[in-house]
Amino acid sequence: MKGLILAGGHGTRLRPLTHTGPKQLIPLANKPNILYCLEDLRDAGITDIGVILGDILPEKVRELLGDGSAYGVRLTYVVQGFPAGIAHAILCAESFLGDEPFCVYLGDNVLKGGIREMVREFEEHAYDAEVLLCHVPNPEKFGVAELDAQGNIRSLVEKPKAPKGDLALVGIYLLRKNIFPIIRGLKPSWRNELEITEALDALRKEGARLKAHTVTGWWKDTGKPEDILEANHLLLDGIEKRIEGTVEPDARIEGRVRIAPGTVVRSGSVIRGPTVIGRDCVIGPNTYVGPFTSIGDGSRLVEADIEASIVIGECVIEGTDKIVNSLIGRHTTIRSKGKGLPRGHQLVLGENSTVIL
Repeated sequence: MKGLILAGGHGTRLRPLTHTGPKQLIPLANKPNILYCLEDLRDAGITDIGVILGDILPEKVRELLGDGSAYGVRLTYVVQGFPAGIAHAILCAESFLGDEPFCVYLGDNVLKGGIREMVREFEEHAYDAEVLLCHVPNPEKFGVAELDAQGNIRSLVEKPKAPKGDLALVGIYLLRKNIFPIIRGLKPSWRNELEITEALDALRKEGARLKAHTVTGWWKDTGKPEDILEANHLLLDGIEKRIEGTVEPDARIEGRVRIAPGTVVRSGSVIRGPTVIGRDCVIGPNTYVGPFTSIGDGSRLVEADIEASIVIGECVIEGTDKIVNSLIGRHTTIRSKGKGLPRGHQLVLGENSTVIL
């Protein structure tokens, strides 16, 4: 079986962060989102993987992943360019996928529990297709599946106004080569995309057996800032304490905190877990970090106060009021003119920003 990770799209709901790179590279718990997808495929025994590249700085994806050998896989890059839908991306990779069954994995997903069981089930029962689903409170925002009593898919509708259930398509699909002629026969939807839901429904109408597999842990589609912060929260909730940097005697570490080598936590600072701090950071003096915060490599926080946020890396935050629920791009500087009454700031900042509060 082969894998296919989709790393294209324009990420319009994540601007300004996605003006300078693909959304799949935004880190969760200090690890780029796309690596969680790659590791899920690898851990399910899928090591021959295609990566679909879009038209927003695709070289950053190549730079991170290389040939895949660092992660125990072999990678082939496929250029989609303008995002014309999931089904279109699959068709772009037809020559790479060939006759083998394959797993399509959207690169902005994060999933607890992986896909090993789903892959095992697909291979054991030789389904024509298997689709990962998850119960959601807002199914009208997703592709929605209706199931029969045996767990086979009865219908698929993209973003229905009146959903027949709450089972959303997660963005992970197990497919076979019989999907290609169906995709070639599709017409673009109102979104000017070739819709995977339409392709799967057409496959079902031809008599193919489409099996549903429901998420048992949790799943997040990290398409918006609040989703990224929630995924970061969920991932941090599972970390273990590991201190590899230097903590000065007057600093305090509380709970499950991970501090990478080269980082110094200076006196008067408090790091409250679950929190991760990357390499070569300086935290403090007199700085409060956490809980549920990720600080990327090379950042410097001085007399700062930050909680439930992601600092992507190489940032400077000095003398600020509390920063909460924020997503802060690389090479950003945040300073304060002087503290007044206690208050919180919620920020979404792209790369190379400078903000004076």
